Amino acid sequence: MIEREFVARKKLEFQIQEFISESLKGVGLSHSKLQRTPLGEKIIIYASRPGLIIGGGGTNIKKLTKQLKKKCGLENPQIEISEVENVNLVSAVVAERIGSALEKFGTMRFKGVGHKAMADAQAAGARGIEILISGKIPSARARTWRFYQGYLKKSGDVAVSQVDVAYVAAKLKSGIVGIKVSIMPPNVKLPDEINFVDTPMVEELSAPEAEAAVEEIKSKIVDEPKEAAEKKKKPRKKKVAENENQ
Repeated sequence: MIEREFVARKKLEFQIQEFISESLKGVGLSHSKLQRTPLGEKIIIYASRPGLIIGGGGTNIKKLTKQLKKKCGLENPQIEISEVENVNLVSAVVAERIGSALEKFGTMRFKGVGHKAMADAQAAGARGIEILISGKIPSARARTWRFYQGYLKKSGDVAVSQVDVAYVAAKLKSGIVGIKVSIMPPNVKLPDEINFVDTPMVEELSAPEAEAAVEEIKSKIVDEPKEAAEKKKKPRKKKVAENENQ
């Protein structure tokens, strides 16, 4: 039962993500999350242009809510829009920008578009970026162009879990052009990185200086008990009456 519930939940999450990615075009969509709440399902959409998702007077978001109820079978979906902080570090947004630029300017400026996307990602602090553009560019024969800069993991757990990868298809007059963007963000901790700790420098003393330092330490050790004894309060003497009772 637990396995079936887990599979059903993941299947629903995948259906919602696919529907949102197909419905929201040109809004700089990064990704979406599904959370269970007592009031119903809460869907968080991360995008670079949240105003386009909401629409004038909330018309677009109301329409999206109705479509989610109908197609995904959600009873009371609550949609929350969150703005992406740095769009140049999100592979989905970068890939969408490249695709829209190719659709707008054509295939003759694809190299400038690729190099600009790399420069923006490096300026934002990305450790590495790779862009693959496949299709009939610029001639009638299909081929793949690769743009890369920085350091990017290709294998291992870091490449699977830490590298942000996105795929976008641009529709041109010459045909479909596939775009793949891989970005390694600046906060990735690699297992083979070594951090060096700065230690204070120790100066070696000559023989006379060492003897003088030892004598100074000995004198301090001897003087400390004397000072402590002097600080102790002396017992008060009782006053003797001048005139004793006869």
